[in-house]
Amino acid sequence: MLTFVNATTPQAPKTYIGVGQAEGDDTCTCQCAGISLGGLRWHHVPVSSVDALCRPDRYPRSSAYDTRWLLDLDMGPHPLWQLEDLLPDLGLTPGMRVLDLGSGRGATSVFLARECGVEVAACDLWVSATEAQEVFDAAGVADRVTAVNADVHDLPFNAEEFDAIISIDGFEYFGTDVYLLPRLLSVLRPGGPIGMSTPALRVDPYEGPVPEYVSALVGPEAAAWHSPRWWQRHWELSELLDKVQARWQVGGRDDWLLWARANREHQGETPDGVVEMLEQDIDERIGFTLVSALKRVGVELS
Repeated sequence: MLTFVNATTPQAPKTYIGVGQAEGDDTCTCQCAGISLGGLRWHHVPVSSVDALCRPDRYPRSSAYDTRWLLDLDMGPHPLWQLEDLLPDLGLTPGMRVLDLGSGRGATSVFLARECGVEVAACDLWVSATEAQEVFDAAGVADRVTAVNADVHDLPFNAEEFDAIISIDGFEYFGTDVYLLPRLLSVLRPGGPIGMSTPALRVDPYEGPVPEYVSALVGPEAAAWHSPRWWQRHWELSELLDKVQARWQVGGRDDWLLWARANREHQGETPDGVVEMLEQDIDERIGFTLVSALKRVGVELS
């Protein structure tokens, strides 16, 4: 048995136990990646819920980031898993200037700078620019990421300043407002991509009953957990976007439960209403909606 000790940097080895295997055998008995060491190939057995977040088979880029670093920045479900799933829909290229809207404590902005080679404005209302900038300094991306404390309804940016807009786990708080897109899209260049992820119910809350275990935890906030079909139509009705695509994230409920259990363990095994809610969701009525589109060329924004 071999134990690799975890570190506290964004990209660091995870803590797990390895069992020796002949070199050249690329199979893995768990969700952690095998490592070649001393001429051997190692099978890895997660030692905790935290280490089960290492899932290179499903999220290879996110798995390069230290799970405890991510959990220390927690403000909701695993942000990098949602972002990694969404990225292929957006077509980001190095050098783009990207608005990370509702960036929280900064994990998604670090990921965008490192993985996509873009310049990022990390904008959040609840996290101070000073706190977020400390994260970017420590992660070595301060030359590519700038922290901004601002409200989405009063963004301090110039017209068409950004090549792309991304928002992970934030649109449920402000994106249902029909007046939001005209304001937000004013800072995006014509033809630029916009994408977001948000908690969702498979059956929209305006089309069927909200599960009792959801209402018991989030109350009226469940009214904003819209289905992909609702978000698709909401964005289409703005007449400001082309190529709108909204989809249900495959396995999103299971992803969220893995994260919630790991976060509970990381915080000291305290009772967690999110874990209880997700464990009751045996037929996967909870998940995430992922939405992407392009700003229509030639539209006038009021």
